[in-house]
Amino acid sequence: MDVGSLSCGYFQIKLPYYEDCGQPSKRPGESTEAAWKRCSDDYNCAVTCLRAYIKRYAFKCPGVGTCQQMSRLHNGGPSGCQNSGTIGYWNVIHSCCGCS
Repeated sequence: MDVGSLSCGYFQIKLPYYEDCGQPSKRPGESTEAAWKRCSDDYNCAVTCLRAYIKRYAFKCPGVGTCQQMSRLHNGGPSGCQNSGTIGYWNVIHSCCGCS
């Protein structure tokens, strides 16, 4: 559980995030919930989802570096770059990785 809802896998992906990333690797007849849990626990699928999600919402983070964009969108959703609550997460990523 993460802030009152289930997050799964390598990147703590929530169900709406999985839906927004295009539901990669969802099999015919498979429920979205089952596909989300399976994808989140598969590193390659989770990375595919993460990249698709960032690509979908990158336009909402003008004027910031790719690393900050990815961090704040992943942490705060589609409006993560406008949400001051994502600055702490970004600061941790920045200090750890040194990216911009």
